[in-house]
Amino acid sequence: MNAVSSSLVVLPDSQDGTALLPRVPYRRPSVLFHSSGRPWLAGRWEPGEIRVVIAGRARVAVFGFCPMPIERLTAHAARLRTAADADALARILPGSAHLIASVNGQVRLQGTLANHRRAFHTRIGPTAIAGTRADPLAEMTGADLDEDLLAAHLTQMQLLPPLIEKSWWRTVHSVPPDSYVALAEDGTARTARWWHPPEPVVPIREGAPVVRTALREAVAERRPTKGRLSLDLSGGMDSTTLCFLAAEHTPDLLTFRWTEGSVANDDPIFAAKAAQLLPHAEHLDLRGSDSPALFAPPYSTTDLEAPWAMTRGVTSSAYGTRVLAEHGSGLHLAGHGGDEVFTASPRYLHTLIRRRPLTGLRQLRVYRTLGRWSWPETLAGLASRQSWAGWWRESADHLTDPLPRRGTPELGWADVVRAAPWATGDALATTRRVLYEIAAEATPLAADRGQHEALASLRGAGPACQQIQREYAAEGVSLELPYLDDRVVEAALAVRACDRFTPWRYKPLLADAMRGLVPDFILDRTTKGDYQDDDDAEAHRHVPDLLDYFADSALAARGLLDLDAFRACLLEPRMNDEWEAHLETALGCEMWLRAIAGTDRRAHAPAP
Repeated sequence: MNAVSSSLVVLPDSQDGTALLPRVPYRRPSVLFHSSGRPWLAGRWEPGEIRVVIAGRARVAVFGFCPMPIERLTAHAARLRTAADADALARILPGSAHLIASVNGQVRLQGTLANHRRAFHTRIGPTAIAGTRADPLAEMTGADLDEDLLAAHLTQMQLLPPLIEKSWWRTVHSVPPDSYVALAEDGTARTARWWHPPEPVVPIREGAPVVRTALREAVAERRPTKGRLSLDLSGGMDSTTLCFLAAEHTPDLLTFRWTEGSVANDDPIFAAKAAQLLPHAEHLDLRGSDSPALFAPPYSTTDLEAPWAMTRGVTSSAYGTRVLAEHGSGLHLAGHGGDEVFTASPRYLHTLIRRRPLTGLRQLRVYRTLGRWSWPETLAGLASRQSWAGWWRESADHLTDPLPRRGTPELGWADVVRAAPWATGDALATTRRVLYEIAAEATPLAADRGQHEALASLRGAGPACQQIQREYAAEGVSLELPYLDDRVVEAALAVRACDRFTPWRYKPLLADAMRGLVPDFILDRTTKGDYQDDDDAEAHRHVPDLLDYFADSALAARGLLDLDAFRACLLEPRMNDEWEAHLETALGCEMWLRAIAGTDRRAHAPAP
C-alpha cells in the first residue's frame, strides 16, 4: 500500500501561524493564503481538487468533489462575517468535500457527515492548527501513538463512535463529523456542532423521489478529468444501481467485476445479466483465482495515520485497482456506504414499537419468526431502558464472556463484541478502562434507535472508506463513493425507519427510489452475495505466512498479544467468524506498528 494522497494543514491567520509553515511536513507543499497574506492552507492536492473563492476578506475552499458553481460559492462567501456563518453553505453543499473558510481572522475546517473526509486539530506551543489527516499534525508536534487506543482496538476491534473516531496520536484530536473546528487569531481552537440528523418522519412515497434526485445528481456530476469512468458491477443492488445511473450520461463506461461465485454467492449471476443491458460499456471480468488470495502477503503499509482496517483483502484489492489503472480508469465509482445508508438490524423496533405500536408489532412478528427469538427475551429487549453509555459499560464488564447464543434478539444498541482470544491481561485491563472512559462521554447520535444505528454505521465505516480511497489514489485512480455524499445521506435519513428497513423487502428505499432507472431483477433481489466460505479457505491457506509474520510481533513485544494463544487459534481446523475479524484487526495493528518503527515520519508524510 502507498500512503500518497491529497491532504493539507490549516494554519490560523496570525504571526504564530505563519511561523509554523516551515514545520508542515510535506516536500515542496502548495500554499494558499489568507486575505492578510499569511499562509492559510499548505499541503498536496491534484489539479482541480481544491477550489477557492474570494469575496472581500472572506475566502472559502472546498477540498474534494463539489460541483457547486463558482458563482454560487462566491455569493455564499460574500455573506460570511464569522466562521459560524458558513453553516448555511455547509447545509446545501453538494458532493463530498472538506469545507474550509477564512473570514475576519477566523478559520473553519470541517469534514463530511459519513466521516470519510475527516478533520483534526492540535496545538504547537500557544498556537492551534488543523488538518485533514492526523499523521502530519502528529509529525509537526512530535506526538506519540495512543497505546491505550491500540490495546482497545486489538482487544475489542470496536468500530463504533465515539471510539472509532478517536485520533491514533496523542495530543491530536479528531473533529466529530457533525461539527467543525474553528481557529482564532489568539491561538485557540474550539469545536462547534453545525448539523443535526433529520427526524425520520417522511413516508417512503415522499422520500424516495428525493433520494432518487440526490443520488442521480451525485452520479451525473462525477466525470473524470483524465482517463475513463469505471464502476464496480458486482451484481449487488448498490454497485449495479450506480452503473445504470452512470450509463445515462456515459454509456461507454468501463465496468469491473469478479466472475466466480459459489452456492452462497450468486452476485456473478446478477452481474452477468445486468451487463447484457449495458451494451455500450466495456466489461472487465476477472476471475477471483487470478488475484492474490485473502490474507496473502506481503504485509506492509506506508500509511501512518491509523491501522489499516480491511487487511484481509488488501493485496487482492490493490491488484484490482492496478488492473483498472492499466485499462485507463481515471475515476472509479463504487457502492461503499450503500449498506450503511439503506440497511439496518431490527434495533429500530425498540423505538418504533413505542411510537407506532401496531406497525411495530407487525414487523416484530416477522423478525421474531425469522430469528427464532423467544418471547421472554424479545419482551426483555424491547422493555430495556439501557442507555448508550450503559451499553459501553456493559461491554467493559462482560469483555471476556462468551458471545450471546445464536437466536438472541437484536434489540440492544449494537452488536456485542468480545475480546480477542489472544489479548493479554494487560490489554484486557487497558481495554476495560478505555471502554469506561468512552461510556463517560457517550451520548446517542439520535433519539430514534434506528437513526442512531444508521449514523453509527456510517461514522464507523467512514475511516475505512477513506483508506480505500487512498489505495486507489496510489495507483492514479480517483475513487468516489456517491452513497456517502452529505445530501444523499440526509435524504435517506429523513425517511421513516419502518419504511427504510422492513423484514419483507431488501433495501426498500433504494429500490423504490431507483424504480424505472435500474432493472427490476436487481431492485427486487432478495439475496446478498456471501463470500464467507471463500474467506475461510483463503485464510487457512495463508496461516503459515501469518504465523511467520507474527513470529517477532511488535504487538507481543508491547505485551498486548499472547503469541501462544494466537498460534493456537490460527492452527484450529476452522476459525470462527469472530476470530477471523480479530485476525484482520491484529494484522492491521501489526503492520501499522512496524511502519512507524521503520519509517522516518517526516520523510514519509504525504508527499510527491
